[in-house]
Amino acid sequence: MIRVLYFLIVVGALSVGIAWLADRPGEVVVTWQGWRIETSLLVMGAAIVAVLAVLVLLWGIVRAVLRSPFMLRNLLHDRRGVRAYEAISRGLIAVGSGDLVAAHKYAAEVKRIAPAEPLALLLTAQAAQLAGDREAADRAFRTMASRPDTKTLGLHGLYIEARRRDDPASARAYAEEAARTSPALGWAGKAVLEFRCATGDWAGALSLLERNRRVLDKAVYRRQRAVMLTARALAVEETDRDNAKLFALEAAKLAPELVPAAALAGRMLAEGGELRRASRIIDKAWRANPHPDLAHTYADLRFGDAARDRLKRIEGLAKKMPGYLESGLALARAALDAREFAKARAALTPFLTSPTRRVALLMAALERAEHNDEGRAREWVARALTAAPDPAWTADGYVSDRWLPVSPVTGRLDAFEWRVPLAGIVNASAPVIEPELLAAPTASTPVASVAVPARQRDNAELPSETAAEPPAVSAEPAIAEPAVAPSRRRGRRVQPKPEAVIPLVHAPDDPGPEAVQESEPNAETTQNGGWRKIFE
Repeated sequence: MIRVLYFLIVVGALSVGIAWLADRPGEVVVTWQGWRIETSLLVMGAAIVAVLAVLVLLWGIVRAVLRSPFMLRNLLHDRRGVRAYEAISRGLIAVGSGDLVAAHKYAAEVKRIAPAEPLALLLTAQAAQLAGDREAADRAFRTMASRPDTKTLGLHGLYIEARRRDDPASARAYAEEAARTSPALGWAGKAVLEFRCATGDWAGALSLLERNRRVLDKAVYRRQRAVMLTARALAVEETDRDNAKLFALEAAKLAPELVPAAALAGRMLAEGGELRRASRIIDKAWRANPHPDLAHTYADLRFGDAARDRLKRIEGLAKKMPGYLESGLALARAALDAREFAKARAALTPFLTSPTRRVALLMAALERAEHNDEGRAREWVARALTAAPDPAWTADGYVSDRWLPVSPVTGRLDAFEWRVPLAGIVNASAPVIEPELLAAPTASTPVASVAVPARQRDNAELPSETAAEPPAVSAEPAIAEPAVAPSRRRGRRVQPKPEAVIPLVHAPDDPGPEAVQESEPNAETTQNGGWRKIFE
């Protein structure tokens, strides 16, 4: 509408101008080189406009002739670019669909048409990965890493290849270089952070976390810093208690719900006589996550207290979280130590319908201490062997008797959670997006197994706190590399699946699932896993 209005205004203005000239006739006389031209003003104007139009047309023809070589070159270049784009698109589709022949065909075509294009290098690398040619993929990624426009992409590919060939030193070097080149790269910062945490370089990990603070969510930053500070405090607890105390207090302030930080800070404050401050820290953590470590630290805040004093203190703590298993267990254990058997039995009664192992073992100890009833005690010990498991520190299928800052299976920071073991391990036979890690296990592959330690079996009938502890897990630690233990189905090993190409959505990306999620234990796991050892 605006263009039509503009056109009408221009046409009206020209019409008014022509009418104005027609109403005011005049003569124009031009004398030049013996020539004399006499005409009206209107005709002279029309002649000038016609001459200008002819000159513009002639200039356009001459310009087109002069520019024809360049136009032809641009046309051929554009056609070449279109062909290269189509070849790259079809090649990436072929890689994503697993068509090795088509991937090699289009990769060769792109290499012939546009070898210097970044996507051409990426297609070459992915086609080599699909064919299993690690050397060709490594060469393509090194070429990308040597170019400024594709350096970070090449470093990411080299990092993935190093992880796949189990070369943590090279993987760390590539991640460090990528983090220096582009600090905003999430994968590089995460990889470097995991490497430093896995090697116990908590000072370096904290400095890296501070550099990446702007690109992290505030809650994530506070949680990760609290975990690192707790790990650093535990590492220097024996050699530098002053700094360990400062680290623990800062960690408890950043993440009050972090049980290890609160327990360590409370214990160190109690050793320094700051009982009120220690009580506040443990109380805040207990309200968020009731845990036996917090109850034990809270009971022993004042060194040398009698058993009844500890019981009184635990009673106050248990009242803040009534109905929770840890509250009942802590109160029952403190009452048993103080020989308040009625209170101990009352604390355990709500959990006797479906007792866990610790509940059953505490009941056995209670029967021995109160009635010296060895028969009832042995009955409760027998029930403990088949009772539901108690929560434990669990990460990626690995169960530990103490909290660890890093998962020994995948190297993830803050992976351990206080929950029932094996509650959420994914069935290894289920299809996954990246099946490359479901290979046959080797001698270095850690496979977590749940078993009752010999020390606990020997002491199962003793009325002690050691016998009431949850069963530990025997598992060899592994390097910070994602791994999934293969499942066995009736004695038959699951065949390893072929490696997958780097995902095209974010290529090149993580070589596999970041972590093994946990699910409810299935029949196959319990049949051949560690739970069956309890019945043997």
